[in-house]
Amino acid sequence: MTEPTPRPTALVLVDVIASFFDEREANFYPAASSVLEPIAQLLAQARANGTLIVHAVERHYPGLDDFEFAKLPRHHEIGASDAEFVPGFEPINSGREIVVPKRRFSAFYATDLDLVLREQGIRRVLIVGVKTNVCIRASAQDAFAGGFEVWVPRETTNSNRPHLADASLEDIDRYIGYVPTFAEALATL
Repeated sequence: MTEPTPRPTALVLVDVIASFFDEREANFYPAASSVLEPIAQLLAQARANGTLIVHAVERHYPGLDDFEFAKLPRHHEIGASDAEFVPGFEPINSGREIVVPKRRFSAFYATDLDLVLREQGIRRVLIVGVKTNVCIRASAQDAFAGGFEVWVPRETTNSNRPHLADASLEDIDRYIGYVPTFAEALATL
């Protein structure tokens, strides 16, 4: 069996962690779970095709001050239950799947994601996860600023503030990147 040919697209899962999807956690909101099935389909396609997969997850150091905590209560500390991956979305050790810890909303800010993508010849990032108006938008904007083609499929992201999610997707499509159909997103992987 031959190895799949890597493509110039990476799938970036942003904060697919318990915090938003587990009803026992503080940041849970019921609509979050609607993105899991479409993301699971993209993840399966990416794995089958050897696409680079990035799990960008917020991780803060336990016991240390963090600038973000001035605005939000302590959250997503390394080892905490709210920082665990959603069951079924854990990274696998395939050589084409990595975890990028982030301490801010963007998957790009102060991480090595830009460097990793460039070293792998990636030109397009397909960004999925939560929340559209916060971490997805920040990641999309920084990806665009870094010269990457940005795709954010509508079915793969949402927010507990739907009007802000809609506005963010409108801005992403108009100024930053592209909001493809789910079929287009699946095909690019």
